[in-house]
Amino acid sequence: MTPGIAIVGMGMVGQMCHLANFVSNPACRVVAIADLRPELAAAAAAKFGVSRVYRTHRELLEDLDVSGVVVVTRRRATGPIVLDALDSGRHVLSEKPMAYTTAQARMLVDAAKKRNLIYSVGYMKRHDAGVARAVALLRQLRATGSFGRAVSARAWCFAGDTGGSRDNFVMTPEARPDGIELWPDGPDWMSVALRPGYDNFLNVFSHIINLARYMFGASPSVLTSNVGPDGLGTFILDFDGVTCSFELGNEAAGVWREGLSLSFERGSVTLELPPPFAEEEARVTVDDSGRISHLPHESSWAFRRQAEAFVSDIVNHAKPRASGEDSAVDIALAEMIWRRLAEGSKHPLT
Repeated sequence: MTPGIAIVGMGMVGQMCHLANFVSNPACRVVAIADLRPELAAAAAAKFGVSRVYRTHRELLEDLDVSGVVVVTRRRATGPIVLDALDSGRHVLSEKPMAYTTAQARMLVDAAKKRNLIYSVGYMKRHDAGVARAVALLRQLRATGSFGRAVSARAWCFAGDTGGSRDNFVMTPEARPDGIELWPDGPDWMSVALRPGYDNFLNVFSHIINLARYMFGASPSVLTSNVGPDGLGTFILDFDGVTCSFELGNEAAGVWREGLSLSFERGSVTLELPPPFAEEEARVTVDDSGRISHLPHESSWAFRRQAEAFVSDIVNHAKPRASGEDSAVDIALAEMIWRRLAEGSKHPLT
């Protein structure tokens, strides 16, 4: 049976990156949407041709045609809504961050596991076609040893213009309503002053951590961290003996610059990512002992491929590329990085 998809949250990202892509996917039906702002929900429903509109996610979950729920809401409201959806027996794709603490993340993972449900987290960069080419190449290089052993890695994200079209969603002047359930925005040990920076770190920079784990294929440990209260700075992760330095910055209205590079004894592979909303693929550059080449580059969008993957995972009951269980590792790493800042320690983390 064709999955019935419902989307909770009709903000810019909810419409532009999710609703538009599910509506255009012939492998599913978008049966309903929900938003606490009634005018916005009605406008989005009219624009994208969705017949059923609900005010709350709880009303939406009463709809028996809904088999999968996409949650694109205020970050602190994401966890409670995802938990309700999982407890109702629905498969879930939620935007990241999935949670703010490892305890919250574990609660969601356990709820999905208890009911044998698909639970995917929106690290859409894992679905980028350029990333797929880079991962395949790295596996080949490691299997053949043609570039020698891996020596070191570098990852960077300097957030700027997010790219993408500004005319494929509708907005209304309605204010975001209060009174919805929100989970705490950090661990108990984290001060109130640090939480805005932690929120920004999880929202923007957890992507590059998640992608590094996906590409380098190991569970890293945190060696050092110089992340500041604003969530910017540097830290180093150890991927089974290969250290990766991370550089995080904010260029505001400047160009978005993000990427990963893995250096071998006799070459390197560098991945340059597009702005998050740009309908482009990541670009892969290969340095083979000084001979520079570029892998083929086509036109596709990670968000569209992510939507297609969620529907396919539901139909085939397959493990998502960015499962909730795997994504919980990013929350644990973020806690470790920020604990050093909270404690004011100058010593490496172990």
